[in-house]
Amino acid sequence: MNKIILFALAVLPVAAVSAQEAAPAASSLPAPTVSNATPATVADVEALREQVQSLTETVKALQQQVKDQQAALEKANLTGESGLPQNPEPSPIAGAENSPLPGVSAPPRFPTEDTSVVTSTTAQPPSGGPGANVSGIPAPGGFPTTDTSVVTSTSETPPITPAGSSLTAPITIGGGKNYMNISLDGLFALAYSSAADLHNIEVGDHDPQQRGFNARNTELAFDGAVDPYFEGFANIVFKLDNDNETEVEVEEAFMQTTNLPYNLQLKAGQFFAAFGRLNPVHPHAWEFVDTPLVNGLFLGPDGLRGVGAQTSWTLPLPWYSQLIFASQNGRGSTGFSFRNPGDDGMFFDRMTTDREARGLQDFVWIPRFENSFNLSDTQTVLAGVSGAFGSNETGADSRTQIYGADLLYKWKSSHAEGGFPFVKSQTEFMYRRFQAGHGANDSFPVAETFHDWGLYSQVLWGFKKGWVAGIRGDYVHMQDSEFTDDLDRQSRWRISANLTWYPVSD
Repeated sequence: MNKIILFALAVLPVAAVSAQEAAPAASSLPAPTVSNATPATVADVEALREQVQSLTETVKALQQQVKDQQAALEKANLTGESGLPQNPEPSPIAGAENSPLPGVSAPPRFPTEDTSVVTSTTAQPPSGGPGANVSGIPAPGGFPTTDTSVVTSTSETPPITPAGSSLTAPITIGGGKNYMNISLDGLFALAYSSAADLHNIEVGDHDPQQRGFNARNTELAFDGAVDPYFEGFANIVFKLDNDNETEVEVEEAFMQTTNLPYNLQLKAGQFFAAFGRLNPVHPHAWEFVDTPLVNGLFLGPDGLRGVGAQTSWTLPLPWYSQLIFASQNGRGSTGFSFRNPGDDGMFFDRMTTDREARGLQDFVWIPRFENSFNLSDTQTVLAGVSGAFGSNETGADSRTQIYGADLLYKWKSSHAEGGFPFVKSQTEFMYRRFQAGHGANDSFPVAETFHDWGLYSQVLWGFKKGWVAGIRGDYVHMQDSEFTDDLDRQSRWRISANLTWYPVSD
């Protein structure tokens, strides 16, 4: 619209000048050789001058209107920029999700987890890196996803280069109206343990589980615009077990809205539940090589994820505040503490029922509420509470409730380069109430209710660009059973040290 108005202004002044020049020229022309012709009077010349003056005033008025419109637009842009503190971490899809549609402005996005995901107005390292910006996962605007568990500010989305000009540019589809990003990453490890049963010590499915070389996670990720109203994401994982056999799993595959009113967003498909800080994060974005004990033993080796639907609402408050509510099937190993048939049909030494869902009570319901505050220009705090409620397979009416609380603090130097230096502290606490029933066909003699709890706390120091040192402490308390001796029900603790070098940090 502005281009049309400016073009009109470029023409009108020329027309006015032409008219002004034409007037005196006309008066100097010889009179037509007609017998009854009358010479131009002073009144005619004055009338022409008045018309030229009127046209000039009209042009000036149009120019002023354009200036007023530009000033109003600039003011709207300034007031429209969100001053809310962002979620300090990036969300589960991070790098690819931050790309806008080629040739058009990116629609507002909202965090869904965290992940993975918002970029703040200051420099941030690559997706998922611990040096991620202080302002990270969803503020009004971004793909949640994971440390990619936060949103990307649309005002800071980098421009997309024309197709073919960069290896990192998205693939445009349908004349540039839609786009698709493709990425491939691998997680490889060389492991040693003084214990022979490393697979029992490491509780995560993507953790190094044997002495020697491990290739437990290779991800092929796709994301892009489906149409003006939806964007989609898919994450396919290939992993090699200890016998070098390849397993393939659809880790995530979902669609989510991009432009709902009232700061709402809907998501549906297969996705990680927005429970706590780490669960929505893909393994390649972990800050330690393995998952904390409490996550693996309460939410499961593969994390809490499944097919379902989720809605999120960014509240209209002076700070970042978001409500998330999801429902998933909660079945199988990815619903570990819920409708999980267990290994060989046994869970906590009980024969599982492995039944179909009977109603809404058999789904897993997952609420989360998180808030983020900027303590200063260099410090951010994010606090959240989560829950997961559903049935389990150890009895006809057995139930599981998991409660979680998490706290993240991050400091980043005001003179940071590529996100460094920084200090980040993260703690998660979980409590699980598990009703262990009589098993299938009442085969187990007694029913028990277990009250388990655990936590991990970690501190990371990005002391030099690309270099991060960290330490993490884990503890899980399992209530003793008088009737079973399950390895998964043993209390344990662990201290882990970490030194990471990121070859690319900006």
